[in-house]
Amino acid sequence: MPRFSVIVPAYKVQAYLEECLTSVLEQSYTDVEVIAVDDRSPDACGAIIDEFAARDARVRPLHLPQNVGLGRARNAGLEQATGDYLLFLDGDDTLAPDALQDIADRLKDTSDPDVLVFDYARTYWTGKTVRNQLAGLLTEQGPAPFRLDDRPGLLSLLMVVWNKAYRRDFVEREGFAFPPGYYEDTPWTFPVLLTADTIATLDRVCVHYRQRRRGSILGSTSRKHFDIFDQYDRVFAHLDAHPGLARWRPVLFRRMVDHLATVFVRRGRLPRGSHAEFLRRARAHYRRHRVPGAPIRPRHLLIRFGSHRAYRLLSLTSRFARGTKRRVTRASRRLSGTALQVHYRIQLRLPLRADRAVFTRDGGGYGCNPGALESAFRNLAPHIRTAWIAHPEHHHTIPAATRRLRPGSAAYWTALARSKYLVHNADFAPRVVKRRGQVVIQTRQGTPLKRMGLDLQDRPAVARGTDFERMLRSADTWDYVVSGNRHSTVVWERAFPSTFTTLEYGLPRNDAFVRATSADVARLRQSLGIPEGSVAVLYAPTFRDYRRGQSHALDLEHFLHRLGPRYVLLTRAHPSYGEPLTRATGDRLIDVTGHPSVEKLCLASDALVTDYSSLMFDYANLDRPIVVYTPDREAYEATRGTYFDVRAFPPGAVARDEDELIDIFATGHWCGSRSAQLRAAFRERFCPYDDGRAAERIVRRVVHGENAWLPAVVPSTHRHPVPAAAASLSAGQLATVPVPGRPVPVIESL
Repeated sequence: MPRFSVIVPAYKVQAYLEECLTSVLEQSYTDVEVIAVDDRSPDACGAIIDEFAARDARVRPLHLPQNVGLGRARNAGLEQATGDYLLFLDGDDTLAPDALQDIADRLKDTSDPDVLVFDYARTYWTGKTVRNQLAGLLTEQGPAPFRLDDRPGLLSLLMVVWNKAYRRDFVEREGFAFPPGYYEDTPWTFPVLLTADTIATLDRVCVHYRQRRRGSILGSTSRKHFDIFDQYDRVFAHLDAHPGLARWRPVLFRRMVDHLATVFVRRGRLPRGSHAEFLRRARAHYRRHRVPGAPIRPRHLLIRFGSHRAYRLLSLTSRFARGTKRRVTRASRRLSGTALQVHYRIQLRLPLRADRAVFTRDGGGYGCNPGALESAFRNLAPHIRTAWIAHPEHHHTIPAATRRLRPGSAAYWTALARSKYLVHNADFAPRVVKRRGQVVIQTRQGTPLKRMGLDLQDRPAVARGTDFERMLRSADTWDYVVSGNRHSTVVWERAFPSTFTTLEYGLPRNDAFVRATSADVARLRQSLGIPEGSVAVLYAPTFRDYRRGQSHALDLEHFLHRLGPRYVLLTRAHPSYGEPLTRATGDRLIDVTGHPSVEKLCLASDALVTDYSSLMFDYANLDRPIVVYTPDREAYEATRGTYFDVRAFPPGAVARDEDELIDIFATGHWCGSRSAQLRAAFRERFCPYDDGRAAERIVRRVVHGENAWLPAVVPSTHRHPVPAAAASLSAGQLATVPVPGRPVPVIESL
């Protein structure tokens, strides 16, 4: 018995069916059967299904003797299904990569509910992809599973069958089936959600809903759109047969009226000359199923009175009111924007304030190199008042002694116009003007491994849309660029050719690694929920330019299982993705994507697993094990490219696939002597100045000038970074159980 039965009806979709079936069969989760139903399609759909069935035993072809329509074709597939859960996928749509794995994980986390509702995105023939606008209703926060009474907003979602997974024994017990005709999803979806005892949600796009340029049912002109009346009669018949569901009648009545109005006003659905008849039947349905006290909207008046003229008049009035409100709002915003720019221009003509400095960073929250420099300014140059630019949701991360500035406010423009020192790790707004006498410090975001700046000009897949001229104009405003090593200095001066001065003094954000204490580490681990005595591995992959969405080649739960019960896995997604690597969190799998300080995460962990991220250069300062995991090196090199082959000069062991990664931990190589030797050489090359006083050197140089006294650099052999919590354990104690039946591989870096 497979976990999933995916039912795919096919009729006149030969151009898309192969992509549809491939999207299911190439899922990372393979415990699935595909019931492909050929609804007597006159094209090659039947042959395509047979070809897939010949290649993959999971495909079960079903050829119907005559065309029965979408609903009954699904019913035929239902009769053949044997999986624990049912999924429906139209023959021109596709499953998103790893969708089945995410669905399986969420079902497990929510104790196998009757129905799991997941998200979708519309994919247009132009190549544009748009996520469901009501995705917020699918939040996974709060108790799960639940009943519809707890989340009635789910009835506002598109009433389709293919954005849900259904427990098969629930469907069979309740006797759900699809009726004939158009809009067959309606009398299935409403009764299913109303009847289900347990429902859960998955806030993840699992289906790509193809918006065809021509040929879709909803875009066709046909009297079959009149089927909608019979479908809603079936919905209300279900309510009549189940008196306990009567409380849902007002909601379903409103949905019916909105749906009828949509069918009527959408051009091209109803044949010419049939509109009056449709309105008459709609008015009869309104009276038949009307609920006293239901709110009246302009669309409801159209259906209630069957008068298109009255509806047009109300619609025009409403549209005029909305348009007037939008125009007033836009005018107000333009006036406010103009006033702020006038204010900024006035401030630019006032004297600079030599005792003011403004800091910010990508993402807005306090931290990274600008955060370390801001702290150093307050401590070493107390006569300079500092301010931090961030949106209000990040203000809690800013120290109390630092002024908070909201982007776009009058105070924000005043500070940018009159502060002598401007510090950023990315770029200020395009309208910001650098004045004579202002000092711009560009800290960048770490040591570059992946290509940057002008070095991306021959990488069209990555540089698409990049304005290199604007990038260089921005670089021309930099007075100083912070560098942690000679490699970074060379890259910044070549990738951003300008007249700035490079401060090769170390990275300020790494000062924390030398200054932290064991007590700090213990406190951080406790705040993250890391059990005492466990080994915490931080997994932090970088952004993939060649992928549209977040997808990684590491099965986190399997990897954690192979590590053994002593280990905890901290997962941190790259900020560009805006969502975690996994939602299956627990005591040993902890998502730390939203944590404001990656430096604190490094301090709390005992080892790092990463790929091409600059985090490895920072982490090397801790002298803790690093494992480089590069399963997609060829693809990454072909798209983004790197400045050197990290496998040839790694900070530790290197794994090319998941099996090698598991074996590195299973044998203890990740923390062995060879790994330590590689790490020492890596640290010597890339961390020559990170002795805990990098920020001090920069502040003294920038504020006090070229002749300022700078602290001497402490050699790496004399530095004593705070030890890891698991530092007292030996390699033998940290080794896990090797994978049975497979010899330990010879890793290139070992």
